[in-house]
Amino acid sequence: MKVVVPKYAMKEILRWSQVALFAGAAVMLGYCAFVLVDTRVFQDRESRDLQRLLNEQRALSGTPLQAKLLKPPEIPPATAAHGLIGRIEIARLGLSAMVVEGADGKTLRRAAGHVPGTALPGQDGNVGITAHRDTFFRPLRNIQMDDVITLTTLQGEYRYRVVSTRVVSPEEVAVLDPTGHEILTLVTCHPFYFVGAAPNRFIVRAERIRG
Repeated sequence: MKVVVPKYAMKEILRWSQVALFAGAAVMLGYCAFVLVDTRVFQDRESRDLQRLLNEQRALSGTPLQAKLLKPPEIPPATAAHGLIGRIEIARLGLSAMVVEGADGKTLRRAAGHVPGTALPGQDGNVGITAHRDTFFRPLRNIQMDDVITLTTLQGEYRYRVVSTRVVSPEEVAVLDPTGHEILTLVTCHPFYFVGAAPNRFIVRAERIRG
């Protein structure tokens, strides 16, 4: 038996389909705008907090921050307000992002995250920092050997030189294992232009620069 759909019914279906599609598009655009604004506000706030704390610290000690370079911290930077670690920068790549404690979805949407359980800047061991490949760590696709990575914390600036990069599977968590000296490991997803959940991880290993 042939089913005939009246023309007016077909028009109604098409009209409501268009309304649903436009509504869905508006919701998606609204969410994207919210994420972008929320991330920018969070980064600006954390940056201001770091600068304020640094200024207060200088005023209390009367010692320029430069005099504290390479001095091991007496307390972990993560004890700062709201789990603030500091700022990561790679000047050659134009990368600059605030680093906070944690590697959960909400944290990585707003900042680069210090991997819990790994060392903190200034401590012997492996400092693990992770971020999304399509936001804060996107410039890592152009990282090169000997690039300098700077971590600015309340205890001072810690500089690291890139010594290796490699691609590993998500199960290869040994890249974050402790070490007997000060190193920095950056972790992001790979490939950088992959659509969807990327199958691998891009690892940048850097060693602390002294002197």
